[in-house]
Amino acid sequence: MHAIFAGVDEHELVGELEAVGYDVTVVPDVANRPALEEAGVHDADLFVLTDVGQATSIPVAKDLNEDVRVVCYTDDSLPEFVSGQEVLSVDPALLDSATVAEELAA
Repeated sequence: MHAIFAGVDEHELVGELEAVGYDVTVVPDVANRPALEEAGVHDADLFVLTDVGQATSIPVAKDLNEDVRVVCYTDDSLPEFVSGQEVLSVDPALLDSATVAEELAA
């Protein structure tokens, strides 16, 4: 299972995803089209975003891989333009990173 992670990992979700079997590629800067392609979005199973300031990366990721599952792990609201996309939004205050990783791997 391959996951792409973009944003700050303040809740240590990358480590939890790796613990449940994901091979995680972290986008070091802005998750734009070239960065997502370099991270392997074409074959990714999961795209995790923690920075809603980079929400434009969601439709880009879905355009490059319509089957990629998108999860926003943040307490911020997603912009309205993303509302038409299939995005699972999870608030870290409600579910810890270990639980989220386990559910995503199931």
